[in-house]
Amino acid sequence: MSPPLPAPYAATHSGPFHADDVLAWGLLRAFAPFSLPLVRTRDEAVIAAAAVVFDVGAVYDPAALRFDHHQHSYTGPWSSAGMVLDWLRAAGHISAPLAALLRENIVDYVDDVDNGRRETDPAVPCFARIVDALNRGHRAAEDYDQAFDAAAGMALQIVRGVAADHAEREAARAVVEAAMDAAAASGANYVLLREYVRWKPAYYAHGGEAHSTVWLLHPGMDGSWRALAIPPHEASFAQKRSFPAAWAGLTDEALAAVTGVPGSRFCHKNLFIAVFDNFDAMVAAMGRAGLFEGPAPTRPA
Repeated sequence: MSPPLPAPYAATHSGPFHADDVLAWGLLRAFAPFSLPLVRTRDEAVIAAAAVVFDVGAVYDPAALRFDHHQHSYTGPWSSAGMVLDWLRAAGHISAPLAALLRENIVDYVDDVDNGRRETDPAVPCFARIVDALNRGHRAAEDYDQAFDAAAGMALQIVRGVAADHAEREAARAVVEAAMDAAAASGANYVLLREYVRWKPAYYAHGGEAHSTVWLLHPGMDGSWRALAIPPHEASFAQKRSFPAAWAGLTDEALAAVTGVPGSRFCHKNLFIAVFDNFDAMVAAMGRAGLFEGPAPTRPA
């Protein structure tokens, strides 16, 4: 005799699983305004009675919380993951910018793989291939259920990570834009931050490629201060301006001997970051090397 079903519940198919149903459940767990137990089944009556159904059921009806893409009547580009994401956005459970970032980072890829528009690379352990690997070695339905739970937990962490990335970008935007505007107004060639934020997306979205700043200064978590050589564009490993070649790869006393400033801690051999014990040491070392233009940095309040 089957155990009684929870009420209400979500339903998807039992047995082997794929990246789209795993990701659909991760998205629902992360962003839907309800918390439901999941029943994995092929029993049509159980599926029909569920509050939410994804990747099974032969119905796409967001208003009824039905998200299947296998039926001939559906001719769109999405898998169950893309369907769920679109409902979350349309219903206002996530913002349009977050939905776009989720599509860019994982959902469009999963939709494309599941619908045969894209092949996975055997040499790349992508989300779809990791989910596929978690299917292997099972014979009983309960073993697949346990493996699905593990895969869905991974999916939940990934989508929460994308959401955290989005939140960090949004929090950084105003901070970075204000620092860039202040630098431009004063003629300074550096962006000074009172604390570290995810600065790159905001910097380049605010015209960073053409901006006059070449250094970014920020405190480290250990009380140090760090100077970064800003790349000419976001994906570049080059620098608009590099630290002095004589600093390359030096640490501690060796670096202090070259900069002439105690507290000079480290400069990367590729000249894109330099670390100092404190703010004053950073300003003194960079100032002695003639790296600043405009007013010298003052310690942020």
